This record gives sequence, C-alpha cells and structure tokens, in this order.
Amino acid sequence: MRHIRAMNHDSYDDAYISGILDGVKTIAMVGASANDVRPSFFVMKYLLNKGFSVIPVNPGQAGGKILGQDVFARLSDIPVAIDMVDVFRNSSAIPGIVEEVLALAPLPKVIWLQLGVRNDEAAARAEEAGIQVVMNRCPKIEYGRLSGEIGWTGVNSGVISSRRPVMRQGFQSFGIRQK
Repeated sequence: MRHIRAMNHDSYDDAYISGILDGVKTIAMVGASANDVRPSFFVMKYLLNKGFSVIPVNPGQAGGKILGQDVFARLSDIPVAIDMVDVFRNSSAIPGIVEEVLALAPLPKVIWLQLGVRNDEAAARAEEAGIQVVMNRCPKIEYGRLSGEIGWTGVNSGVISSRRPVMRQGFQSFGIRQK
C-alpha cells in the first residue's frame, strides 16, 4: 500500500495537479449525465477528446451509453482498473463513495471531487489508504489552465512558460498529455 501524507486541500501546487493529469489514463466519472447541458457531460466530452478513457457511473443510466461509453451502476461493476475517480455528487455522498473506492482492487491513484464538493474526513480516509485527493476543482478547468488552452479565450491561467506548445491529438490540439 502506498502512503500519501495528508494534504492542505485549500490550495494545490501546479506540479501536484499536472502530475495527476499526466499520470492517469482511465477515469471513472461518478454522477455522469447524459444531459448535454450538465457540467459532467461537458467535462466527460472534454476528457474523452483529450485521450482519457472515461467510464460513466450512474445507476439511473446503467446499461446505456453516454457519449458512446458504456454506463455502469457502481464502481465495482467496471471491468477494468481505474486510475482516477472523478465525482459529480454532493459533499454528503463522498464518504460512501470513498468506501466504495477503498473496496476496489487495485485501488485507484486519485479521487477528484468537483467544484463545490469537499469532505475533509473522507479525503483523509482515502489518503490513509495511499490515494491522492483533489477537492473543489475541475479536471477540465485545471487541464485547460495548465496546458495554456484557457488562455486562448483571454483568461489569465497564472501559468507562465517559454515552452513551445506541442501538437497533440484531440478536440484541442495543444495539451499537457504526453500520449
């Protein structure tokens, strides 16, 4: 079991976030929606276009498809190893989701809680098991910020780099993914 020290979840170093986004490939999205105006739909579409494998988890949609991906009722129903669990549920649901994550084998590397979602006790439980945790952040926003894409629309990303952007495949051609 890997051990991750408890973090200050009020702010994250760019290196921590980019390390996660560079290191994960398979993402289970708990609370994924087939409704194309929901934030989870936009985030799932973006991550798929960046080359991530995104597996939607939604009991009400289980057996169907969202953005062409098979939908599962529970994390334990997913037949492949998961690198990251991205959660679109309210903060009160997080302890149960963390318990479901801790029952998986192998354990995911990361639990990522979306904007407005935070549960420090559940995060500490996950970190004790060696899982990295991000709370109150969106991987789509963080990816766009760290890759410089968000600057294409005039938003200050807070990231200054003299590195030349590298062409990547996907919906947007520049990014932080290596493959």
